Amino acid sequence: MNNIKHTTEKITALYERLSREDKLQGDSNSIINQKSILENYAVSKGFTNYRHFSDDDYTGTNWERPAWKELIAEIEAGNVSEIIVKDMSRVGRDYLRVGLFMEMLRESGIRLIAVNDGVDTFEGDDDFTPFRNIISEWYARDTSRKIRASVQNKGNSGKPLTTRPIYGYKLDPNDKNHWLIDEEAAAIVRRIFQMAMNGMGAFKIAKQFSYEKIERPSYYFATRYMTGESQSIRDLSEPYVWHSSTIKGILSKAEYCGHTVNFRSSKISYKDKKIKKNDKKDWKIFKNTHESVIDEETFEIVQRLLKTPRRVDTTGEANPLTGLMWCSDCGAKMRNHRSYKGDNLIDYYVCTANSNAQRRYGESCSSHYIRTVVVRDIVLESIRRVAEYVKFNEDEFVELLRKESTVKHEQTAKSHRKLIAKNERRIAELDMLFRKTYEDNAIGKLTDERYEQLSGEYEREQRELKSQNIELQSQLDDFNSESLRSDKFIELVGRYTEFDELTTPMLNEFIEKIIVHEADKSSGWRQQEVEIYFNFIGNFDIPQEEIELSQEEQETQLKLLAKRIKQREASKKYYEKKKAKQGQPA
Repeated sequence: MNNIKHTTEKITALYERLSREDKLQGDSNSIINQKSILENYAVSKGFTNYRHFSDDDYTGTNWERPAWKELIAEIEAGNVSEIIVKDMSRVGRDYLRVGLFMEMLRESGIRLIAVNDGVDTFEGDDDFTPFRNIISEWYARDTSRKIRASVQNKGNSGKPLTTRPIYGYKLDPNDKNHWLIDEEAAAIVRRIFQMAMNGMGAFKIAKQFSYEKIERPSYYFATRYMTGESQSIRDLSEPYVWHSSTIKGILSKAEYCGHTVNFRSSKISYKDKKIKKNDKKDWKIFKNTHESVIDEETFEIVQRLLKTPRRVDTTGEANPLTGLMWCSDCGAKMRNHRSYKGDNLIDYYVCTANSNAQRRYGESCSSHYIRTVVVRDIVLESIRRVAEYVKFNEDEFVELLRKESTVKHEQTAKSHRKLIAKNERRIAELDMLFRKTYEDNAIGKLTDERYEQLSGEYEREQRELKSQNIELQSQLDDFNSESLRSDKFIELVGRYTEFDELTTPMLNEFIEKIIVHEADKSSGWRQQEVEIYFNFIGNFDIPQEEIELSQEEQETQLKLLAKRIKQREASKKYYEKKKAKQGQPA
């Protein structure tokens, strides 16, 4: 067929592809070597109007290769007369799709040549080509299994599975499986966490960094650690455009605490290039494998903050108390309401379950109304009092915590152990029931449908009991490390020299949650209990001496109470008369 007339209007496409697995086999499959083979063949056969299409570092099961897509576009535009490849595996390793591709070329009148395989579609069909394509796919499947096994082994050994360190780290030149801190990027990471502690949301942080023209992580990595062709495929057109998703990704990575986290994601099949996120229970976390950028406590606080939407209202900013306040009766979060009445800011919290939306569904609770300014004053005073007590009574503080922890843990541990033992007995019973059900089904006493139903229920109950036991045992194990919590709180108090103003970082660092009770007006006074739970130490009560009021102070209190009751009665009568005039029921 050497006497075929070659057209000059259309191009001869020389397609090269190299995957990571091919690189392991040496230079014979390199892009440079493939180009040389194809060029020499094209010239020897008189194909002068040729053009290269090269995909480097792309597996044959991936059909989203840039050069391949460019080649397909040229074919569809009618600009290609011949396609030459080194062998059929360069086209791809999916025999069905390769077959469809060859059928498309046949219908378009395009010649396909695989030099090393002796395939030339202008010389007739090669009966062995379909089998050759199947073998290529088998090779891809076998390679995928080997890679998966290698990745599993590496991931379970505690070595990082990512091909490059995350933003803020760099590879150790002496150990490719160890990360070192990249101080330039780590400073930005620390700032991101601090801004989150200050109450800023991911969108605001991204906007601030874009305004300050701080290089985004992908641009930073490309310009610092990539060169040549690897850098050229990166989009470097917007070096300072940050996105909220980038900020959230950084804030959610436990690697910044010095841990290695493997198996966050996976692929269902070697043919499926979509990445599936794994459940957290399937992650493997290896503690303290490299130097930390931020401390564990800051990371945990930020994770809690990420779970609470930072809603910006008419005041232009989010309330930092949101997410910390909870209703004592129904356990729902407290909802913040803020608006301006003239120049006055109306700012208060009510129980979420008291909202009209939930009331319609029968989940009503009392309002538990409390003003934000009151909560802030209570919290600041609580922090100030506890901090002062810790500073001047450190030994007594540690001893009090130890005693409280011992009593609490003894009671909780006892109930936990009882429940674990009870669950274990039930798990054993379910095993016996499952065997009996199987035997009844095998001898025909139980239908297949009924067997499937019962066995499914037994398995589900067993899973729930085993999961509960794991959680209970984890809590028991945590009791052993409680002694460290007092040291952490003492360290936290030591960071602050003044407690004159309740700042957002102070609020987030000190406070775990705030429990709001419904107000009690039965005494004539509006009294409302607010429980403050601190990070590390919980609801800590400072020992106080009982203070006895003098006769004069008692009389003053009684007079104020009587005056308050009189004012309430007068106010009530006034509103009753007002409603009567308007024709409304009192």
